[in-house]
Amino acid sequence: MPTKQGSIHLFRLFGIDVYLHWAWFLAVLYFVNGARGYTSTAWSLLECLALFLIVLMHEFGHQLACRQVGGQTHDIILWPLGGVAYVSPPQRPGAQLWSIAAGPLVNVDLFPILTAAVFVARSINLGANGYFFVLALWYINTVLLVFNLLPIYPLDGGQILRSLLWFIFGRARSLMIATVIGFLGIIAFIPVLIWANQLWDYLLAGFALLNCWGGLRQARVLLRVASAPRRAGFACPNCKTAPPQAALWVCGKCRKPFDTFATLGLCPHCGVQYTATSCPECGVLRPFNEWMTFGSVPPQL
Repeated sequence: MPTKQGSIHLFRLFGIDVYLHWAWFLAVLYFVNGARGYTSTAWSLLECLALFLIVLMHEFGHQLACRQVGGQTHDIILWPLGGVAYVSPPQRPGAQLWSIAAGPLVNVDLFPILTAAVFVARSINLGANGYFFVLALWYINTVLLVFNLLPIYPLDGGQILRSLLWFIFGRARSLMIATVIGFLGIIAFIPVLIWANQLWDYLLAGFALLNCWGGLRQARVLLRVASAPRRAGFACPNCKTAPPQAALWVCGKCRKPFDTFATLGLCPHCGVQYTATSCPECGVLRPFNEWMTFGSVPPQL
């Protein structure tokens, strides 16, 4: 996934920072050189900027919806494969569902507007370039909408499917099912990829494959969390869930797993002391003294 490192800070809107990854310029160069239908390169650049704007509106849909359900919003990073809205919605299926679905709903709202624009452009004299540009906007928005709704994790459609499954199967098993369906979807698209033989399609498929694998690994960790016995005397200050008795926390220095509540944040491998820990259920980071429940006795180190 893209990060702020190597990205250009563009602006801040609604308290959300927007970054542009350096590789986006390579994508513009690739598309402009391969563009067809325009008589001027300026129109190709304008189409790239329009794609930029539609993707940005889509990502702001995710961000603002996450705020509505009480989640935390972070940055938006635009890169060659689209955009990434870094959000932390509450660990509830309904909150996750709305945070994800709000992105494609932006494209749904744009669809009738751009459809009307195509009819207007056809009836008035915009010239060949102008009409082709409006038609391209309609095509971009429609393709983004349909593609994002494919039930392939981590596309929006795959994450929406995961959120719906969450209501039935729980957090861990829903992610496991969604990633397996994602793998099957990518396999089913292999003939289409070979037929189209486009570089960007291969990159998207590779990106989806890597994220499916990451989601599968995360699901296995969540299953361990769900099945592990709970440690008495502690509870997450945010979600009130007792932490599991398992080596699920990874030291930031030596990268080795350990049970942070068994040692009160002291890594037994390299000796680094942590004063706060994150909840494996909701992801919130809080100091250890806030985790201790009334009458609890700290473990003897």
